[in-house]
Amino acid sequence: MPTANGTGATLVIAGGGGFRVPLVYRALSDGPFAGLVSDVVLLDALPERAQAIARVLDAMPAAGGGPAPSVRVEERLEDALPGADIVFAAVRSGGTEGRILDERVALSAGLLGQETVGAGGISYALRSIPDMMRVAAAMRDLAPKAWLINFTNPAGMVTEAVSTVLGSRVIGICDSASGLITRAARAAQVDLRGSLTGVDYVGLNHLGWLRGLDDGGGDRLPGLLADPLRLSGFEEGRLFGPDLLRVLGALPNEYLFYYYFHREALLSIRSADRTRGEILRDQQRGLYPGLAAADDPFAVWEDARRERESGYLAEARAADEERDEADLAGGGYERVALQVMRALLTGTRSELVLNVRNGSTFPGLPEDAVVEVPSVVDAGGARPLPAAPLTPHQLGLMSTVKAVEQQTIRAAVHRDRDSALRALAGHPLVDSFHAAVRVLAGYEESFPALKASWAG
Repeated sequence: MPTANGTGATLVIAGGGGFRVPLVYRALSDGPFAGLVSDVVLLDALPERAQAIARVLDAMPAAGGGPAPSVRVEERLEDALPGADIVFAAVRSGGTEGRILDERVALSAGLLGQETVGAGGISYALRSIPDMMRVAAAMRDLAPKAWLINFTNPAGMVTEAVSTVLGSRVIGICDSASGLITRAARAAQVDLRGSLTGVDYVGLNHLGWLRGLDDGGGDRLPGLLADPLRLSGFEEGRLFGPDLLRVLGALPNEYLFYYYFHREALLSIRSADRTRGEILRDQQRGLYPGLAAADDPFAVWEDARRERESGYLAEARAADEERDEADLAGGGYERVALQVMRALLTGTRSELVLNVRNGSTFPGLPEDAVVEVPSVVDAGGARPLPAAPLTPHQLGLMSTVKAVEQQTIRAAVHRDRDSALRALAGHPLVDSFHAAVRVLAGYEESFPALKASWAG
């Protein structure tokens, strides 16, 4: 257990063989996170992957600031969870092959094939929610005082589902909103000084808008939105362009590209020779055996990381356009996760954009809905900061997508096929009931366990 100042904690990473685990570990001996954790447990159903990642961690250059935590690998919840103080969940249910099927089945039905958005996101949630409910139940029984920091996708839906088991002891994170805020603040020459007091960001996971950047001298966002040159200097400015941003009066989260430019995104994805999942599969084919055998596994992993990050949201860029180095450095979910962990263990107050229970933040949404908003987190958990009212456009899109999310959660938890069909038919990126019927049948054929799971 951690000491009074939070040191000596045990961190369990569910999905410990995941590609991005070294990003978390590297930060554990750096700056404010040094000494926070003494033991890391890599929990993975495929222990050979976790062992390969453990080799990367062992070969990782020292970041400085503190001793590196010990590492052990487990493949059973029963062996990993006892004694845990914090659980990070980064589980990919169905693996990369499952993601490819999510993408390809949607495309074959004439729909957008994307990991967390639209039909593909619903399919992914139907696998990841039951898996994470099992993790939550095991935590309740084996580590009842532990906190779950969830970045298993779709993060908002998973967080909302497992909150029925863990209550306020689950907090959802994603780095896309914080990355947007960091990049926009840099472009607007705003120094937030670690506070979100002047940041007006509202939304759901992978569906939100930055509406204000006030550094105490007034809102700097309107000036940024009116300056095409400065907009061209960072990812979201280039992605959406000055005309749409002027109309919206806000900076959308990058995933709203699939809504505001749905036709263009679908055309780009359909015309590509490989889906994003297939690209990752090809990049990582042989990677884990290579990590297990390499003399310098960290160097092999680092090269793969750079290649992977540069291809993110490639369908939104021209074929010859490379991702800017500043955009790659703009976010980092490992930093968000570790700031949350530090606040929970030490009581040090932090302000972060998190996935938390709505409560009364947005009266137009259910109180138990999970929203993604600036929040304060300390030893008592995470709570949303006050937010200005939503515009009719924001409330309309959020309400529609939240209804889809809640039907998806119902389908996954209660094994209710009609709820899955309602979720697909109600999604704004699924253009007809017939398409919803076709794509659900396609997922049932591709994932026999899904078809077998329906009650009755």
